[in-house]
Amino acid sequence: MTLNPFWFRLDAVVKYGFFVRRMRCPTTGSNYNRTAARATARGRPSGCLYMSIKHLLLASVLVLLAACSNKATVLDESLSESELYALAQKNLEANSYSLAIDSLRALESRYPFGRYAEQAQLELIYAYYQNHELEAAKSSADRFIRLHPQHPDVDYAYYMRGMTSFTRDRGILERFLPLDMTRRDPGAARDSFNEFAQLVSRYPNSRYAPDARLRMVYLRNLLASYDAHVGHYYLKRGAYVAATNRGRYIVENFQQTPAVADGLALMVEGYRRLAMDDLADNALLTLQTNYPEHPSLKDGEFRHHVEPAQRDAGWIESMTVGLLDKVLTPPSMNRETQMEREMELQYQNAVAALPRDIRAPQHEEAPKRSIWSRLTFGLFD
Repeated sequence: MTLNPFWFRLDAVVKYGFFVRRMRCPTTGSNYNRTAARATARGRPSGCLYMSIKHLLLASVLVLLAACSNKATVLDESLSESELYALAQKNLEANSYSLAIDSLRALESRYPFGRYAEQAQLELIYAYYQNHELEAAKSSADRFIRLHPQHPDVDYAYYMRGMTSFTRDRGILERFLPLDMTRRDPGAARDSFNEFAQLVSRYPNSRYAPDARLRMVYLRNLLASYDAHVGHYYLKRGAYVAATNRGRYIVENFQQTPAVADGLALMVEGYRRLAMDDLADNALLTLQTNYPEHPSLKDGEFRHHVEPAQRDAGWIESMTVGLLDKVLTPPSMNRETQMEREMELQYQNAVAALPRDIRAPQHEEAPKRSIWSRLTFGLFD
């Protein structure tokens, strides 16, 4: 069964113990200094003194803004463990994740062995994730797994660790613009797939396992499509062996994904460019049998939709029609490899060691005639 690699919705986020719909964080009420210093009409300083005063006022405003924006939340030292946990839950329900993080960290530090300590660690993973602090969320999940490997809810930490990698490359642009994620760096997708696979293998009956399996299907389709794009790039650059190997890798390792057809098409085109017609015919027969609607098949004939790229001309070359290429391009100093030079030296030494009577006659090359010699038919040579 093949699934569309772009079907997955990202609006479902898991809070500890149950699924909730993702909510946007409300804007915090940070205090900003909106006043601006105005120069009076009379008695206005001038010259260097005026510039110094203006710079001083600007520095003061910037310092005041930094102090107001970085004002830390001060929690009452007399709050009990239950009160801190209730305050954290209240902030989580109000989507005030920064305040919830402060409450949960205070709860964990003040009551490390209390009844809510382990629960606060799990809630802290979720609060970091919702506050878009993915690295902190992943570190908290790793820490919980390391400290409580036998905890009954440790599967949630495994799941959230995979979720942090799943959303690592999805910033503001990716959320609101229709960008093709199959052309992005697949590092985070591979990490997420491996982490979800670890959850499914260790806890197959977990409440988070079904969602993890669905995300693994999406990630597998994404990774296969990325390899297909890499193969197309190799094909454009004329690296036919690399393109063929990438297509075979897709077919062998990403079965039941939509990119298998692209892998077969890469194999057909690569083998044809390498003049390996038997292998190309076998791959083409497989493509026609299993994917007759592939874009590379038109009326039963194969024509790959990716053509080799032409070299793009620079703006200087476009303006001068290539006349300045010899001037702008320095001559190559090493026109031969070191191996070729050594082989030529060995050949010259072997020729010099032969007796004179058995040497082949050496024909000296005639010197090349200049343009002036050609125009005057050699009269002035």
